[in-house]
Amino acid sequence: MVELRDARNPRASEIEQMRRLCRTANMAIYSSPSAGEADKSVPLRVGASLGLVRLDANLLADEDGISSLRVTPGKSARGYIPYSAQRLLWHTDGYYNAPEQSIRAFLLHCVRPAAEGGENRLLDHEIAYILLRDAEPGYIHALSAADAMTIPANSEEGSEIRPARSGPVFSVDADSGALQMRFTARTRSIEWRRDQPTRDAVDFLRRILDGDSPWVFRCRLESGQGLVCNNVLHDRSAFTDDRCAAGDPPAPGPGRLVYRARYADRVAPA
Repeated sequence: MVELRDARNPRASEIEQMRRLCRTANMAIYSSPSAGEADKSVPLRVGASLGLVRLDANLLADEDGISSLRVTPGKSARGYIPYSAQRLLWHTDGYYNAPEQSIRAFLLHCVRPAAEGGENRLLDHEIAYILLRDAEPGYIHALSAADAMTIPANSEEGSEIRPARSGPVFSVDADSGALQMRFTARTRSIEWRRDQPTRDAVDFLRRILDGDSPWVFRCRLESGQGLVCNNVLHDRSAFTDDRCAAGDPPAPGPGRLVYRARYADRVAPA
């Protein structure tokens, strides 16, 4: 945990701590005195201090490019699980994006946690690569194929919002030379390459994610805390709060609120 005295103006030593953690684990967790403040300048300034400036303005993001993750019936009814109290399966952000729109980093900043649940599990994608490679080098070959994973087109009311996207699970970023990963553990609205090596590789990866690996970290962000990372594998458990019990319609009250900023940049190494 990196303690930030003033999250809107992090000290050079605090910035270096977060960078160091991202260099070694591709992720860092910070704590700031902004607990309970619904102020988007906090994640924006923390991100900017680490070289994260090119926001990805995705479909459901707010006008400023940041997503306000809270229970939102209109969005969850359309199948967008981050805006519900349901669990989120293992994934990397932007796995449905085109290659030129790769998400290289994201930041989660907690304004208000849920009353119960909402825990994240985290796995450095470089560790996932190593575990797969050491078990069977062929797994890496299969998951690096240009058509290893296809996300079907996203259509609503007869209109195509996003075309089908095919691509590898593992690739190398042309700018930085860093390993990138795109993955989702969902079993619907996904098509894997139909060969045995790909099926075996995906099954092995799922066993890592669902097992008791010492490389999987768990954290439940509290108010004023945040996660910044180079788009590591992550999930989120279901939650309940004073606004919405799991599976029930929302009731009045503030409820869980987490800001999410996605970036085309990686955390700057120095």
